[in-house]
Amino acid sequence: MPIIKSAKKALRQSARRRSRNIQQTKKLKSLLKEVKKLVLLEKKNEAEKLLSQAYKYLDKAAKTGLIKKNTASRNKSRITKLVLKSRQ
Repeated sequence: MPIIKSAKKALRQSARRRSRNIQQTKKLKSLLKEVKKLVLLEKKNEAEKLLSQAYKYLDKAAKTGLIKKNTASRNKSRITKLVLKSRQ
């Protein structure tokens, strides 16, 4: 346990950040899984509606440093390709 006042504060901050990061990561993963599930169930319209929301979360996660920029781009590309492929 930290003894110095600034170390105590740093511990509190890192705990808050960690819980926020875990929440955002879970939300992002569940959203991507939902899009993939809708594509498998052939609910194309609903998958397309969720696509913009997935883009938003991926961009925000990349912007805040939760995931890397290229990871966000790769995920966006893959789910878009999946949704477009299911439309045909």
